[in-house]
Amino acid sequence: MDWEKENNKLIKIFVFHDFVGAIHFINKIVPYAEDLQHHPDIEIFDYKNVKITLTTHSKKKITEKDYQLAKKIDQIT
Repeated sequence: MDWEKENNKLIKIFVFHDFVGAIHFINKIVPYAEDLQHHPDIEIFDYKNVKITLTTHSKKKITEKDYQLAKKIDQIT
């Protein structure tokens, strides 16, 4: 897993060809997040880059759910 750990969060930036590709990627995350009942913070910047931040807000740290969702997200790309 090549996610960065920073301030009790897992962070990864994904780069796509265009804005549409970035949006399609985000939409593919939705079912996994819903299944786990664990939702990432998502930022689109420079129109084609997607920054995903995972943390368990209630615990203020990285938990197993964060690792599970990160693994699912990595399988999308």
